[in-house]
Amino acid sequence: MSIEQIPMSSHISRRRFLIVSTAAAAGAFAHAADPAPSRKLVVGVMGLRRGSALIKAILEIPDVEIAYVADVDQTAVAKGLELVAKANGPSKPKGVQDFRRILDDRNVDALFVAAPNFWHTPAAILACTAGKHVYVEKPGSHNARESQWIVTAARKHRRVVQMGNQRRSWPVIIEAMNKLHQGVIGRVLTARSWYSNSRPSIGRGKPVAVPAHLDYSLWQGPIPERPYVDNLAPYNWHWRWHWGGGEMVNNGPHALDLARWGLGVDAPKRVTFTGGRYHFEDDQETPDTGVATFDFGHCLATWECSSCQPRTNDNLDIVRFYGEKGMMVIVGTASKVMEPHYKVFDLKGVEVESKAGTGTDRMHIENFLNCIRDGTTPNSEIEEGQKTSLMCHLANISYRVGRTVQYDAEARQIVGDAEAMKLWGRDYRKGWEPVI
Repeated sequence: MSIEQIPMSSHISRRRFLIVSTAAAAGAFAHAADPAPSRKLVVGVMGLRRGSALIKAILEIPDVEIAYVADVDQTAVAKGLELVAKANGPSKPKGVQDFRRILDDRNVDALFVAAPNFWHTPAAILACTAGKHVYVEKPGSHNARESQWIVTAARKHRRVVQMGNQRRSWPVIIEAMNKLHQGVIGRVLTARSWYSNSRPSIGRGKPVAVPAHLDYSLWQGPIPERPYVDNLAPYNWHWRWHWGGGEMVNNGPHALDLARWGLGVDAPKRVTFTGGRYHFEDDQETPDTGVATFDFGHCLATWECSSCQPRTNDNLDIVRFYGEKGMMVIVGTASKVMEPHYKVFDLKGVEVESKAGTGTDRMHIENFLNCIRDGTTPNSEIEEGQKTSLMCHLANISYRVGRTVQYDAEARQIVGDAEAMKLWGRDYRKGWEPVI
């Protein structure tokens, strides 16, 4: 049996399990008690499409060694190795197709998970179990049940787990949120947010032989197997429910995290998401156009998506807040994601304040790494990040059942709708079920 055939629940050896259990029983983050906050950290990166941007950011940060780059696509591994080599570091990373080899290395401190969404929680659970800290890209979970599991794993194994919604670490955004909470526009009643793009059709996939450079079985990993088609990997899995969650979980977490943060809320009471696949007739199952509403009882958040029509004349911001005394605009569209700023307007629409800043992946990653060193809480600690991801999962459930869903935050479930609750989790390949 090759390493690629070994299910996740059996790959961690008994010896490794005992090592991890002993470390966890010590009752602290792995490096929280280290007297030298500047000690070098050793990391691995899983998933080298989005992971390439993470690698570039990590290479800018002192005292961090990238020991592994991992991807199921051999060509991506080669590119990842080349990217790290350009930094001319003292050591060369290992390139692997199976990220679990990273977890077997006792010298590795943290795993960066940038693989497809359906890998986020299973990979994070395995990493936490192996004693690694985790930086996981948004949404961090494929479904609502996983959004609970990943938090449970972080708590059980006492790991630092950060979700990759970078704006949580951008100084100008933090300043804007502080001003909102201090009452710059009075009581905040509504947050409106948007996403637009000009994505083309994904066409109709044809069954073809799996490319020699791709380990398709390992790419599917924890989820039930489906035949390979030529319009699925590396990106268009986003738009089919078996693998992805559409634009709602692809870009919704960025805007809705700001909305929830600014409103100062945790979980909605009612969620409605309506729309459709209007632009093209192809294999895409998720909506390209839609509007979601999140009712928190005393305030409201909305998110509007136009994935195939950029609506350039609308000049949409990422989020706008409306309060009793005025409005705050957070600027940072897809085209200007790294040029964030905010503006404050009074009730007459007169601009009374503005502030520009910068935003980078490095800021968020550096926050994560510093928290490993000193045992503090990261800016988007996984429980906080998953509050936003859950909003997105609830919206997708609403869309799929075709009606509003009612959510009970105390019971942590949808109430009065058995059909909707059937979409709370998912099935897994035999032997690959996440085990916390």
